Amino acid sequence: MPTSASDAIPVDYETDPGRFAANVLSTAWFSSCGDVHPEIAGRFTAEGCSLVLDGGGGTGALSRLLVRRNVPTVVADLASHVSHAPGFAVRADIAALPFRDKTFDGAAALWMLHHVADPVEALIEVRRVLAPGGLLAVSAASRWNDPELAWALPRWGRPSSFDAEVAETLLGKVFEVDAVRVWDAPLVTLPDHAAVALHLRGRGLPEESARRLALEATVPLSLTKRGLVAWAQKT
Repeated sequence: MPTSASDAIPVDYETDPGRFAANVLSTAWFSSCGDVHPEIAGRFTAEGCSLVLDGGGGTGALSRLLVRRNVPTVVADLASHVSHAPGFAVRADIAALPFRDKTFDGAAALWMLHHVADPVEALIEVRRVLAPGGLLAVSAASRWNDPELAWALPRWGRPSSFDAEVAETLLGKVFEVDAVRVWDAPLVTLPDHAAVALHLRGRGLPEESARRLALEATVPLSLTKRGLVAWAQKT
């Protein structure tokens, strides 16, 4: 299914910071595998990257791991919470980066390209600041993520500008795709209604609605997570 600018999911990090916090907590507390950041940091380290751009890196979940591995990282994000990221951080649009050509040998755009109206334009800009041979990591959720909560999630099944169903195709328009890891498995267990409410809050529901709908779920609730991590290289 083709996507368009209208499929971009609006950014809410400034207007609804509680949503972002709930999503982080839900992943930390209830996911059996955690987030993708350790995997991404591990490969950048193994590849010997000397300077990594974390585009849309927020408060620095990836950069914290890289700094501990002595991999210098620059976090670029439009939201003000980028000020909490470690090391060098700048408020910047991933489609208009304030860096010179060929500055980085690694870059990441994790869980953020679905906010971009034209992900290909953003990928072209990331390619500009990557040196030849530089690595890019992206991640995206499926539009059919969390099927057990489809009845409660207003956007469930709707495409975004960059979801797991189109990510590899869009990435391949700009980069040479190196590897793709896809998951479709029960990776989250919500033990009680409070956990369901937190998860729904993290998925964008207002707090009152999240609490009310959570009471309709049968707990404990196992959730099927669907998404991907893709690696690409600038040739």
